[in-house]
Amino acid sequence: MTLALMASLAKRGLCIAPFKVGPDFIDPGHHTRITGVTSRNLDGWMLSQDYNLRLFEKHSARADISIVEGVMGLFDGYDGKSEAGSTAQMAKWLGLPVILVVNAKSMARSAAALVQGFERFDKDLEFAGVIFNHVGSKRHLVYLKEALENNVKMPCLGGIPRAPEITIPERHLGLVTHDEHVLSDENVDKLAGLIEENIDIDRLLNFLPDIQRCKSDKKNALSATDYIKKKSFVRIGVARDNAFCFYYQDNLDMLEARGAELIFFSPVKDHDLPQNLDGIYFGGGYPELFAKQLAANSSLRDQIRKKSIAGMPIYGECGGFMYLCRDIRAKDGNLYPMTGCFPFTTGMFPRLKSLGYRKIRLTENTIIGKCGQTLRGHEFHYSEITNFSKDMETVYSVSARAGRNETREGYQFSRSLGSYVHLHFGSQPDAAGNFVEACLDYNRERVKNP
Repeated sequence: MTLALMASLAKRGLCIAPFKVGPDFIDPGHHTRITGVTSRNLDGWMLSQDYNLRLFEKHSARADISIVEGVMGLFDGYDGKSEAGSTAQMAKWLGLPVILVVNAKSMARSAAALVQGFERFDKDLEFAGVIFNHVGSKRHLVYLKEALENNVKMPCLGGIPRAPEITIPERHLGLVTHDEHVLSDENVDKLAGLIEENIDIDRLLNFLPDIQRCKSDKKNALSATDYIKKKSFVRIGVARDNAFCFYYQDNLDMLEARGAELIFFSPVKDHDLPQNLDGIYFGGGYPELFAKQLAANSSLRDQIRKKSIAGMPIYGECGGFMYLCRDIRAKDGNLYPMTGCFPFTTGMFPRLKSLGYRKIRLTENTIIGKCGQTLRGHEFHYSEITNFSKDMETVYSVSARAGRNETREGYQFSRSLGSYVHLHFGSQPDAAGNFVEACLDYNRERVKNP
């Protein structure tokens, strides 16, 4: 629905600022494909209110319209007690009306009770209207509209018929990424057509408010300099291909703002690291799906391991961490050698091993922060370390829920740091600067002792 709305408004010539609520990496990529504008993550639990407000203001400033895709259900977030991390929380923070999307499959008058419940649940929330999805026929939509009459306040903006031909395929971590499932121009046109033919777009546009400048606490807010690229004084390689594609754009921007030149490379295809690197960043992704190709690229694996031993700062999270381990046991049962920067074997499982927000406290000095500093992020993976030992030293103390015992995670060898947690650098403003500083230290050592 979000992509269709973006496609429709883009066809009308509007410049769209796309956003995604929550820690999702995949949806923003599809947003970017449709709008031609980099989509940003907003998050009410990982990031402060001020950070979210200033991020939204900055990237909406030159747009004709901003579209924020929600996360899960409207009121779903960190837990069942609060609105933290929910779409509703973000809508109220930003002062934006909500389009409620209701799956109307096999439903008629009951839809009114559902919509009424959402409308009454939070009196501070404003609705632009409801759109019914998976509508069976024109007569079905009539029933749905009749059910709403005199029962709810929000208008019905229309209904989208079932359209299986434009469904995006899924796999174990969600939708297939935009790199592997590129929406064709034909499908983008189909998406736009679905909206234009079935939704009252003009009514929606006339209802929307003008975006107001946010009122944030500048002392604690996102600094504008976080997004002003300074003169680069270190070179950081960033693994980016179909195997490593999960990055918050803010993390990359903050590294550049702290003085890093980002050099992108592919661990799947490139047989040599880029020249004169001072550090490497491995984001998450799907190394298990490309384990055979990654294993076959022994030249690059050997170079990365040697750089790690030599003290180059190397940071890996989730899929990137798996690549930095000794080997991966993939779903086919085969064991594939990886870089060996950490002495671990990771294995894939048919069921989800970990999912949820994480707050980490550094228990040692690391390349991303000092002992005692905290960062926030999330985990979502089907793999785990299969040769884990309690004797292994860790540098993260991880808490998932208030009141639960903290667990230990995060592994550091020399200046190589890895874990399963995807961290958002916006949760700890010093993180990007600390990583760049570690790279600068290595740069000085490298120049002094080539």
